[in-house]
Amino acid sequence: MDKPLISVILPVYNVEAYFPKCMESLFVQTYENLEFVIVDDGSNEKCRQLFDEYAKKDSRVVIYHKENGGISDARNYGIAHAKGKYVTYVDPDDCVDEDYVEILYNLLVKYNCKMSICPHRVHYENGDVADLADGLEFDDDKVFSSKECIERMLYHEVIDTSVWGKLYERELFQGIEYPVGKLFEDLGVTYKLMLKCDQIAVNGKSKYTYNFHDSSIVNSQFNEHKLDMIEMADNLAKEVNEIYPELESATKRRQVYARLSTLNQMLYAKGPEFEQKRREIINYVNRNSKEVAKNPRTPKRDKLAFLLLKLGYPVYRFCWLQYRKKIMNN
Repeated sequence: MDKPLISVILPVYNVEAYFPKCMESLFVQTYENLEFVIVDDGSNEKCRQLFDEYAKKDSRVVIYHKENGGISDARNYGIAHAKGKYVTYVDPDDCVDEDYVEILYNLLVKYNCKMSICPHRVHYENGDVADLADGLEFDDDKVFSSKECIERMLYHEVIDTSVWGKLYERELFQGIEYPVGKLFEDLGVTYKLMLKCDQIAVNGKSKYTYNFHDSSIVNSQFNEHKLDMIEMADNLAKEVNEIYPELESATKRRQVYARLSTLNQMLYAKGPEFEQKRREIINYVNRNSKEVAKNPRTPKRDKLAFLLLKLGYPVYRFCWLQYRKKIMNN
């Protein structure tokens, strides 16, 4: 029986430095019935020429040009134009193993699921690699209920909110769109897709490589849009708590983490408006840190952050900057 068409969606905006390696990793996929949906979100001419070159190399490449509307708009555009029964996202500055799609598809078939997940590895600029699959208690694969997956995601137990590293039945996106104009759009959508599934299959080995570099969203210059992470986390908590009130401790941990992550991104931010927001974030974390720290599933890194913040923001800032200097090789 012929295997179904799977759409690989790549929202692209001026990433010519990373794009070739990404595309080469896709062209050698062992699952062959693919279309590569490149959504050009207003890239420059040099980037567009690069897209055309890859379209000539492989007839499965489909290019859509649009005015710049941001990452969420590009993701939505890709879903709207995808022809596959299933869809997966790959960010153009990342790359995947050659059996990435095949592994995820086989999991859907094996467990009769609408969504499958593989862990990822993080490649830092200093050459270090952190493999999230190292934290799994199984080597092959396993199926979880929607609730179990969401709970693991809230604690960062291998499963995370990223839009990539997952294969979805395209119909899951009916009635769901990424929030246009917002950053950290995956935090606002991934849990909603999980809620529409009865069960979700998870692979035991990493098949996706996330490249952590200076131009990543979390490392770019701070602006008010980066506060979207807090809004997304609070919306997630409200909706999940209404359906699964027993997960309130888990959602609270995720709300606190969202504020810590935002605080880490505003270490260089200056101005009275940011100073006020920084105080609000620190006060929120300090008010809730004792409760969250008591939770045995709260990651050790969170608890260390609580301790450093209790010692004062200057101490916290110094330690985080030293850590960032190490992983970014600068």
